[in-house]
Amino acid sequence: MSIKITRLFDFAYYQLDKYKLEKAFITKYDGKWESISSQEFINRANTVSRGLLKLGVKPGDKIAVLSSTNRTEWNILDVAVMQIGAINIPMYPTISKEDYEYIFNHAEVNLCFLSDTELFVKANDVKMNVPSLKEIYSFDKIEGCKNWEEVFELGSDTANQNEVDRLKDAVKSTDLATIIYTSGTTGKPKGVMLSHNNVVSNVLDSYPRLPLATGAMSVLSFLPVCHIFERMLHYLYVYAGISVYFAEAIDKVADNLKEVKPSLMSVVPRLLEKVYDSIINKGTDLTGIKKMLFFWAVDLGLQYEPYGQNGWWYERKLALANKLIFSKWREALGGNLTTMVSGSAPLQPRLARIFTAAKMNIMEGYGLTETSPVVSVNMYEDKNLRFGTVGKPIANVEVKIAEDGEILIKGPNVMMGYYKDPEKTAEVMTEGFFHTGDKGEIDADGFLKITGRKKEIFKTSGGKYVVPALLENQMKQSRFIEQILVIGEGQKMPAAIVQPNFEFLREWAKRKGEPVLESNVDLIKNPRIIKRIQKEINRGNKNFAKWETIKLFELTPDVWGIDNGLLTPTMKPKRTEILAKYKDLYNKIYELS
Repeated sequence: MSIKITRLFDFAYYQLDKYKLEKAFITKYDGKWESISSQEFINRANTVSRGLLKLGVKPGDKIAVLSSTNRTEWNILDVAVMQIGAINIPMYPTISKEDYEYIFNHAEVNLCFLSDTELFVKANDVKMNVPSLKEIYSFDKIEGCKNWEEVFELGSDTANQNEVDRLKDAVKSTDLATIIYTSGTTGKPKGVMLSHNNVVSNVLDSYPRLPLATGAMSVLSFLPVCHIFERMLHYLYVYAGISVYFAEAIDKVADNLKEVKPSLMSVVPRLLEKVYDSIINKGTDLTGIKKMLFFWAVDLGLQYEPYGQNGWWYERKLALANKLIFSKWREALGGNLTTMVSGSAPLQPRLARIFTAAKMNIMEGYGLTETSPVVSVNMYEDKNLRFGTVGKPIANVEVKIAEDGEILIKGPNVMMGYYKDPEKTAEVMTEGFFHTGDKGEIDADGFLKITGRKKEIFKTSGGKYVVPALLENQMKQSRFIEQILVIGEGQKMPAAIVQPNFEFLREWAKRKGEPVLESNVDLIKNPRIIKRIQKEINRGNKNFAKWETIKLFELTPDVWGIDNGLLTPTMKPKRTEILAKYKDLYNKIYELS
């Protein structure tokens, strides 16, 4: 009899029962890939559970888990914590120590497990301000920090395994499994409470949308597992009997793709933009017939429509482009990559077109932490792919568009509420529907399209509405523009604060015989560069009505990043922080004193 999955840790036992993988999770340590089997995964999780019980952990206790990269230890600890009824509190490694202190205290964290020295320094600095925090354990060996091997040693005695089993049997599907603190683009993070059933239902309802060859493929995981998108996918991979390789770091993804040769991976739009820009840059360096063929294939790919909609002659040309050009793109990404699942931010339709044309299907989806997360997702099969949309809602999830255009969600995936915040919970819930804060529309065939963030849509002093996300997404198609924030609420016209792509700017300057300046400050003062970016803004503006186009812009010398607090961990611009940092640029644009 197969195992019925009602709690999150059931996925691991299901995999052991059905697949018994030799390689369930694979992490690289000291330059060597090391794997554990389905059986070892369960054994280690049970050992850690026994050790946690000996440390006094009880059902309902909060255990914080932080890791700079995805690794096997995180997943072991996840099962170990939840199967004894404790609550996993995943945290972004890149947040400030002030945020560490806030979350530790707000969640009343009892124990903290983290990966490395950098995280230990931040956590240890605030430990004395967190009365509930008893101890910190690390995965790496760190001087002055207890190592998680001590928990293994405590759990090596199997005498209390019956207690683990008893607590596991007592966990109900409706119990709180995890509290995920949203990164947010404004304000203090909110603790999203998700039950076992919230996430389990989302995994099972999302499963039919992924083209998974059960037990016969591998995936590469690099998006932060503390984010519910990647975490839900981990459970889905376990359920499907797929080997999960963990990328060493974001800058090692290209190397790891060639080593692992995965069939599938999840991505964020910013990564696809960077991959595409890198490919185009290499094409630009070609000469003669090779360059001509390269850009012929690119132009062809950018016109792609699925299901042969462009006709047989287009399909014949595309087959040739795939053989001559796109095959090299696939090889650069490992050679086996057939599907990429994109989420967390809007994806430019041109990227979905060209990668899908190159036989690497892009499946753009939509969801939020509060919805565990998947609401809808595209799928190539059965004509369920439409570029410019986030697909059709998954089974058991109801999507409704409110009178003001806001997307409302109802289903078993909708959160239990915000931790210790019934008022904020009440603000976003109406008759079982969760108010997403996003605006959208559903077309006649049932595809959902996101049209902007409700709170970010602003009105100019002339009474005209502007949707920043649409403008920003259009402008970021330029290789000159890395990040952009459209502004103008209550002002006479829209404008923008722009972070240029400094690497590309220097390549361009070199080609044009301009001085290749080391200082970003000096680079953005170059009149020719300002004029060239104006040309890109003008080009992007052509797709919009005159009253919503960007009239003025200012360039920033800084790279907007997660570490300097200008981007969220999922690489979305933090409006409040960016406006505060560049208040002088805002004032300059609108001639304010």
